[in-house]
Amino acid sequence: MFSVKPMKPTFKCYLPPVQTDVKKTIEPPIKKLEPKLLQGEIVVNEVNFVRKCISAESSQDDLWGKLICTNFKVSFIPQDAPTKQKSKLSHLLLGEHDIPLTCLEQVVTVNDTKGKKKVLGSNQKLKFNPTELILYCKDLRIIRFCFDEAGPESAKKVCLAIAHYSHPADLQLLFGFEYQGRRYHEFKGEQVNGSSPRGGLQTPIFDRPSDWDREIKRTGASEWRVCSINEGYAISQSLPEYVVVPVSMADQDLKKYSTFFTDQRIPLWCWNHPNGSALVRMTSISDPLQQKKIDQRIFTAITKSHPHRSEVIKSDLDKCLPTILDIQCAFVKIRQICVIDPFEESEERWLTSIENSRWLEYVRAFLKQSAEIVYLLDGKNASVILQEEEDRDLCCVVSSLVQLMLDPHYRSVIGFQGLVQKEWVMAGHRFLDRCNHLKKNDKVESPLFILFLDCVWQMMNQYPAAFEFTEAYLTVLSDSMWIPLFSTFLFNSPKQRAQHLMDFAKNKAIPQGEDQVVFFPPVWNWSQQFSTKDQTLFNNPMYVGKGAACVQNGEVKSFRRTKKNYSSTLRGTPSSMRNGLRGGEETLPRRGSLVSELKPDFSVVKDESPSERFFRDWFSRPADQQGVLIPLLIPSHVALWKLFFLRWVPEACIHKGGPVTAYHKLSQLVDEIEILQIHLRRYKGPSPGSSPLPSPSGPPSDQRRMYFKASSPNDPPTPPEYLSSSFPFTPVGNLCRRGIHGTPISKFLNGARIWLSTETLANDTV
Repeated sequence: MFSVKPMKPTFKCYLPPVQTDVKKTIEPPIKKLEPKLLQGEIVVNEVNFVRKCISAESSQDDLWGKLICTNFKVSFIPQDAPTKQKSKLSHLLLGEHDIPLTCLEQVVTVNDTKGKKKVLGSNQKLKFNPTELILYCKDLRIIRFCFDEAGPESAKKVCLAIAHYSHPADLQLLFGFEYQGRRYHEFKGEQVNGSSPRGGLQTPIFDRPSDWDREIKRTGASEWRVCSINEGYAISQSLPEYVVVPVSMADQDLKKYSTFFTDQRIPLWCWNHPNGSALVRMTSISDPLQQKKIDQRIFTAITKSHPHRSEVIKSDLDKCLPTILDIQCAFVKIRQICVIDPFEESEERWLTSIENSRWLEYVRAFLKQSAEIVYLLDGKNASVILQEEEDRDLCCVVSSLVQLMLDPHYRSVIGFQGLVQKEWVMAGHRFLDRCNHLKKNDKVESPLFILFLDCVWQMMNQYPAAFEFTEAYLTVLSDSMWIPLFSTFLFNSPKQRAQHLMDFAKNKAIPQGEDQVVFFPPVWNWSQQFSTKDQTLFNNPMYVGKGAACVQNGEVKSFRRTKKNYSSTLRGTPSSMRNGLRGGEETLPRRGSLVSELKPDFSVVKDESPSERFFRDWFSRPADQQGVLIPLLIPSHVALWKLFFLRWVPEACIHKGGPVTAYHKLSQLVDEIEILQIHLRRYKGPSPGSSPLPSPSGPPSDQRRMYFKASSPNDPPTPPEYLSSSFPFTPVGNLCRRGIHGTPISKFLNGARIWLSTETLANDTV
């Protein structure tokens, strides 16, 4: 018999015996990262094991996950889902790490090993494997992704896909057309069953005669009428189908004169002052020989529309304002200083660099020009014609600002949205070209609408109680320009909009005659993008408008504007809000403001012109928040709009600081007042014919008007931890510049001068 040879120990020998009576523990599978897609959205390309850079200094906070390109957006899905941040708006259509393809300014690939870098365009080849992808966004974000562990071919394919789909060859290829078509059919049943007209939209679109009729009646323009000679865009390709013209001017004359105007754009009525003066905009006249004759005919018709037959003054904006190219150059410079260059606000030359960009100079120029038009309309009782070569750029900014300064209706949310719709969208501003959505021609790109929003913010900053909306609203509105799901900012003219939406309706089997506002809505219905709670961030707690509540002598009252109380009623504002300025600012010298001769003590100046007297008188009295508003234009009052330009910059983010701290306290106070009003009404009992009283505990949380609710005695007195000067946005992961190793030689050569960052990119080819 052979003896049994002992077995050598194996790896299995060291394992514990298998226990058959205990349930096996199954390892959880690797988390599958799937994007949240909208109707009609498809994944085009993706790559795993991507690192999203959070900070340029350290990689310890970086996120790992999957990078996806769809036909709508670039989406990053982190492997470990972070806790939901309270410190930012939650978008219903975009995730925290999503970027719409139309928001991309540049797609840059980098290979650090080979020292190569390339700006990608559509249908371009990439001859190296990228180790890094940098996305420069039109909303001023800079997003970096690293492909340390990703497959090189997959990384290259996703970079090329992002570059290709961010350069659509045709307007119809923008994702909004696919999305709204699917959305219409999905919600068709809900729309048919008892829906309100135009989807419940309160903002006037000005694509119907009824909208213009209401505006004529609201402004008291009894000598003006709605004209339909451009119905079907028979006269001008860039004007709306319905325009407002003087009653004394016949349609036949308008048709005859239209041939002499650029693009056959007949003069366009904007607004009427209570004194009868009219604000009109028009193009230049193409035939110099006919100019005097046509000007005389237009002037006569406008003069007849004025009850006192006052004079008509023409203001040529092309001669006194910067060009669209100047504005684009200034914006590129200020973006470079604020976002792309290393942020060094403490540097003595930083503010000088901001001023040298000329952006604030152009903001002042537009505000100054608008204020001078206000004097002509309000102080001189004259009608004004704003003239520009094509009447589609500078006129949009100035006409809007003039109406904002003169008419408190436009300082409400609905009024402001109607103003943008009337003076920008329907007046034919080239949003498609100026926003460069198709990235076909950089030479026609210009941020005129952002300049307008900056001018509006300057007035809000000086008169914080005069506007119903907040700067968060203005910032969100600017961001909406880069989300191609709404019709507001997609087209160059009303005709282009109508034609594309007609073709779109045919392609998507939408019934003929369906309202375009229903199947391709504008941006003004904010419930498409934000929850009811988040929309309360748009409400200004300081607003003193029609129906705004106050308490006087223990009685709950409302501010109600009496009819036509523009500049004539300038009393009643407390001295702490003199000229609408916050307390402490009224002592600042006014030398060098709108009129250079205006003295701090408002004493009479020898040889004072009527306009100087008008402004001196206005600034010497407390400003009526529901009357005429004129901005102060000295450099100390025209400031950088920090929430827009610096919201993504980590170095500029002040923890528990910035204007939001005052907004937080004021919101809580207003919310508490509104709850007390409810209790007071319950105590007094319902008045005859009034609506039922709310519950004793007040309205539900989602129906309250303020974002921050009234605090309880147990709440800490300090602001919440998540508040910062960037609120309701966050710089975390939204601005990551490439690290700079060593000190550039220019730092030594130029002293304290801010040097150009390595992010300054040239379209170099490999």
